[in-house]
Amino acid sequence: MKNFKQVLVLIALSYLFFMLGNSIMNLTNPDEVFYTQTAKEMIQQKSWMTPYLFGEPQFEKPIMTYWLLRVGFIIFGVTNFGARFFPALFAIIGVLAVYWLALSAYKDNKKAFMPALVLMSSGLYVGLGRTVFTDMIFSVFILLSLASFYWGYINPAKKNPGIILFYIFSALAVLTKGPLGFIIPLIIVLLFLGIKRELKFIFCWSSLWGLLLFSLIALPWYVFMIDRYKDGFTREFFYNDHIRRVVEAEHKGNDKWYFYPLSAIFCMFPWSIFVSVSLFFLPKWLKEKKTQPVYLFLFCWIAVVFVLFQSAHSKLVSYIFPMFPALAILAGDLIYNAVNSKKRQAFVLSFVSWCIFALLPIGVIICSNIYSEYVPTKSLVYNFLYIYIILLMIMLLFILKRRILANLCVMAIMVPLCLFYAFAVNKHYDAYVSSKEAGEYLMKNHKVENAIICSKILARGMRFYTDKDVAVFDLGGARFFSPHPIPSLDSYPKIDDFLKKQPVAYGVLNKSGLADLRQYVSARKLKLTVLKVIGNESVVFIQPGS
Repeated sequence: MKNFKQVLVLIALSYLFFMLGNSIMNLTNPDEVFYTQTAKEMIQQKSWMTPYLFGEPQFEKPIMTYWLLRVGFIIFGVTNFGARFFPALFAIIGVLAVYWLALSAYKDNKKAFMPALVLMSSGLYVGLGRTVFTDMIFSVFILLSLASFYWGYINPAKKNPGIILFYIFSALAVLTKGPLGFIIPLIIVLLFLGIKRELKFIFCWSSLWGLLLFSLIALPWYVFMIDRYKDGFTREFFYNDHIRRVVEAEHKGNDKWYFYPLSAIFCMFPWSIFVSVSLFFLPKWLKEKKTQPVYLFLFCWIAVVFVLFQSAHSKLVSYIFPMFPALAILAGDLIYNAVNSKKRQAFVLSFVSWCIFALLPIGVIICSNIYSEYVPTKSLVYNFLYIYIILLMIMLLFILKRRILANLCVMAIMVPLCLFYAFAVNKHYDAYVSSKEAGEYLMKNHKVENAIICSKILARGMRFYTDKDVAVFDLGGARFFSPHPIPSLDSYPKIDDFLKKQPVAYGVLNKSGLADLRQYVSARKLKLTVLKVIGNESVVFIQPGS
């Protein structure tokens, strides 16, 4: 009964953290509209098997996310909430899966609750739970596969269903983001069992049944795509989106040795201090607690994910997201043990965290002055700071009175409360992250018959919000990492050829794109009219000069 009550509490909190208010902000550029537009075009093409983008098949990601998006659209319509429903739902499932894994490991429902709370309230987890990406869905499938394995490992009577579920969830991960959905959990399990000298655990009849189910779930879609699109699919999906990312950096500024270590710590905010300390003590725990295999399992989990992605040149924070549940379990373990011991560790860690939180208002004030264009009114900043400072005072009071659990509860609500406040009180931010307002203005006030010229980052959003053809205007810029079947206007001759076919054109450009376009029309003696400025997007009209 206690477990049931805790599960209900986790579900209720998760709803507040991940689903409440998901319709407030419009779908953002460039990635949310990428996935949503793909699912939308699949509906238009009446396709359940082939993803489409800009009217052509696209092979950048497998099918699972698009299936879920389509189901979300069937239930809720093509809306912000409908698009974000399944990422949020999977975030909730991930919280429950961490609780299940921790409960299997510690046999203590109170101790299992803490890692679930840590994961639920971590910055990146909240962010990905509220946005349309593959990463939350992919990482939760990996989490479920590993939790199933450990459940079967720690409970001999559950070995067979645990191993079979391991393969089933791995198959679903493969359908979400590719072969890594099996490679990551398989290496983790083999490394763990190898160190334990128990490899025979996985070599059993259950694994044969699991592999059969894995093949039946994961392979048919890939066989279909290879059979229909042959080298076009294999070259784009397997080489460009997997092998090429290992040897070539898509985001060159991230290709630093320290990118992932720092990202893992900072993206676990507000639990960064606890995560750092738990990682520091992990080697000690491995030696002291050999009878509790969960520490070795978590070590293998973190090490495998880190090593696999650290070696690749293309780096994004979301790539290492599959190890965040393991970090949450370690941090939750540290917090629970510290709170329930008589040592001062919990007090010291809480106070150090509070000191770091106390620096945030200074950063907010500095950033609001540097990036004042993104701040509609100073009162918005001050109101946020008032709320934040009140929370700080409450936390300090709890810490000084040694009410550490109460302080941790306040910490847990900080990230979702700040995000919800920021986006609920003002729609001003939409104009800077979404192309909806620009697209609606253009379609309502002007007769757009030809392709819309867009800055690269805005192209997918304009397609989604206008259903019009687009052309990317990016003088001297790099093309999309994965090819898009749209004109790329990256030189004067290409723009000349484009405008010969449609001498009158509308465009939606960011600041740098507008500056480049002004130079071009001046050199070609064309007429450029800025129709409206919305956020950092300028809606323009290009026509022959007088």
